Amino acid sequence: MSKYYVVSSEILPEVLEKVMAAQTLLQSGQARRISEAVKMVGISRGTFYKYKDAVFAFNQDDSKRKAIYTIILKHETGALSSVLSMLSNLQANILALNQSIPINGIASVTLTIDINKIEMSVDELARLMSSLDVVDKVELVAIE
Repeated sequence: MSKYYVVSSEILPEVLEKVMAAQTLLQSGQARRISEAVKMVGISRGTFYKYKDAVFAFNQDDSKRKAIYTIILKHETGALSSVLSMLSNLQANILALNQSIPINGIASVTLTIDINKIEMSVDELARLMSSLDVVDKVELVAIE
């Protein structure tokens, strides 16, 4: 798993801030496609793809901490329930959940979680979810 650091944007290359700006444009709907967003901020698509999963905004207001994970589950009875039960025991609040129809024995789930009360890192939470027998893969998509 990756290590995360909180650093001032003043010491980072400008390109990372532009990647964040492009992500904001996409999330807000001001840009509909990645090509449109990167053009608006002045970076290449390659640069965006290189850094998009590695750069997150840090919000000092801890009361609004959210994380989005994609999870690949085995198509077994109670698989999603196992993940949700584990998160509930950690006092995580599920803000949004989207599950695909199982195909070839797996289902993709996207969870947006309020992680304000969880006393572990986002990577530790991903590892904990991955440790469940019904989980094939967990990936952190974004954190706020």
